[in-house]
Amino acid sequence: MTLPATADAPHILARDFDLQHLTPAFYADPYPVYRALRTHEPVKRMPDGSLFLTRYKDVQAVYRDPRMFSSDKTVEFKPKYGASPLYAHHTTSLVFNDPPLHTRVRKLIAGALTARAIAAMEPGLIRLVDGLLDAAADQGRLDLIGEFAAAIPLEIIGNLLVVPHEERAPLRDWSLAILGALEPALNAAQLERGNRAVSEFVAYLQDLVARRRRSPGDPQHDVLTRLIEGEVDGERLSEVELLQNCIFILNAGHETTTNLIGNGLVTLSEWPDARAALQQEPGLIDSAVEECLRFESSNQLGNRMATVDTEIGGHAVARGTPVTLCIGAANRDPEQFADPERFEIRREPNRHLAFGFGIHQCAGLSLARLEARIAIGRFVQRFPSYRLSGAPTRGGRARFRGFAAAPCEVG
Repeated sequence: MTLPATADAPHILARDFDLQHLTPAFYADPYPVYRALRTHEPVKRMPDGSLFLTRYKDVQAVYRDPRMFSSDKTVEFKPKYGASPLYAHHTTSLVFNDPPLHTRVRKLIAGALTARAIAAMEPGLIRLVDGLLDAAADQGRLDLIGEFAAAIPLEIIGNLLVVPHEERAPLRDWSLAILGALEPALNAAQLERGNRAVSEFVAYLQDLVARRRRSPGDPQHDVLTRLIEGEVDGERLSEVELLQNCIFILNAGHETTTNLIGNGLVTLSEWPDARAALQQEPGLIDSAVEECLRFESSNQLGNRMATVDTEIGGHAVARGTPVTLCIGAANRDPEQFADPERFEIRREPNRHLAFGFGIHQCAGLSLARLEARIAIGRFVQRFPSYRLSGAPTRGGRARFRGFAAAPCEVG
């Protein structure tokens, strides 16, 4: 496979890179820019004073030290969102907080995502995927995203929170609007759409929580009941913490897994030798999913704030400096991965950072891996000759890399 050409020399790409002013070429293929930054400016100072990290060792080092590099966004997000529903959400959710809130919420969620609980989901997940594959076979075509990849995590996370099926229709649009507002550069329309989505989502959840309080579920399987009833270190979640972290669970479990499945199937279609190997050896699905995670990371960017004067990669970092962790670049660092621009489903070892690292490593990583393993593995075996019937449409985001649509023929 040939890599896309760029008209600019690598040192110019690195010199001119500004996270607040990204080009259409970057959204289509950010990897030439990532390579240029790793080579010429691996600790890149942005015009706004923040830092952008592209080397694996630097990104991992920041992940390793949550005391020196905070996830709390109460200061950083204030200029971006003001006193808005988006600000209330993103400064209360699990991912953008430090202990003790992070610890309390994570323990409650992780307790419902044990290995036994996830294994119990597999038969239902297989039935769901096979039903979607049957529908695709009947039509001879499908949109890999809207009619397959997005439908799977939406069902699984909806089941975890026991959201009635007839009430799930708005969830994906709410999720896309809220996560879209996390983009580095935000326009007025995205801000308005995101704030409206948070307000509507909260109103819906207030009613759902009230119903669940009247009629609790099994906290071993119903995450919403677990969050309502759960207590960690003698303290329960406040009502605001409860509602905002329900939104977080639905968003985090939906969008990134949709991207993982969609990216994986599109990438396999572009690397026919890898797809043929997976068809011939279905047991390669576990390592294939890990390579999908590395090669086209669903979540490309993370953020931290320096809490003390320190250094990264030999560069001085002042207290209060925002730091962007480029997961997508770290996962293609040749110092960590041999031949990193090659999609290699037999890659071993494959210590990618697609799920983060340290105390903020994704709490639902085992569930995401199961969904991808079942979805991608069964799709490839059912439709060995599937092919894209048109150019897939990118989602147009820098932080969450995926497709909005990918037309596919399976007949």
